[in-house]
Amino acid sequence: MGDWSYLSSLLDKVQSYSTVVGKVWMSVLFLFRIFVLGAAADKVWRDEVSEFRCDTLEPGCEHACYNWMFPISFIHYWLLQIIFVSTPALVYLGHAVHIVHKDKRMIHDIIDGSISDLKKPKYVDERGKVKVKGILFCTYMTQLVFKILLEFGFSFGHFYIFGTAFIVPYFHCTMSPPCARFTGAQCYVSRPTEKTVFIIFMLVVSGLSVFLNVLEIIYLLCSRRRDHKKRPNQRSRLSTALECLPYCCVFDLFMIF
Repeated sequence: MGDWSYLSSLLDKVQSYSTVVGKVWMSVLFLFRIFVLGAAADKVWRDEVSEFRCDTLEPGCEHACYNWMFPISFIHYWLLQIIFVSTPALVYLGHAVHIVHKDKRMIHDIIDGSISDLKKPKYVDERGKVKVKGILFCTYMTQLVFKILLEFGFSFGHFYIFGTAFIVPYFHCTMSPPCARFTGAQCYVSRPTEKTVFIIFMLVVSGLSVFLNVLEIIYLLCSRRRDHKKRPNQRSRLSTALECLPYCCVFDLFMIF
């Protein structure tokens, strides 16, 4: 397996600009995909070619049967899935870093007195925490939708390419040529149970990723609706205070006299 440190460092930065559910999704990606793929799954599929056997002596038949049964390596397919599913989050990271940099520069200009205090940063609060709203909210929702579509696409592609989630211990290959036209060849797969367990595990993790992304969309929409409800209450309190202001002034003048 290759070195995942660079991708891991980039995805770790995404957590600073994500919600609580987004941090859970990132943990699932690291623990149940990248770690499992590098620590265990690669070893299970290491002998998939060397231990593949067919009861035939015809040149090229065994190789053709293997390609017929496994058009693409499962490990390579999952690597592509991780990279493609992570790409929308990395695009969001680039946009969020640009937005936050502009807000932090505005805070610096306010402190230096270069611009008026009336201008306030929109996406960074007083504690330096990033608020997902405005154009950042749109970018975040878009990357969530793309991640859901990519997860569904790769799950559909799995069944389209491999046909099933279960690895059979043996199968009858009828590739002709190079195998015999009528008899074909009986082929045997190494450790089919282990491979089946890992395939089902990766499909379940993909479903969990979709669930977390949908949950995060609901969480963001509910938070946005809650913020919109708070604004009218704040406006009504402000208007009430303004209405009472003349009476308070009259009362203060009366007390002075």
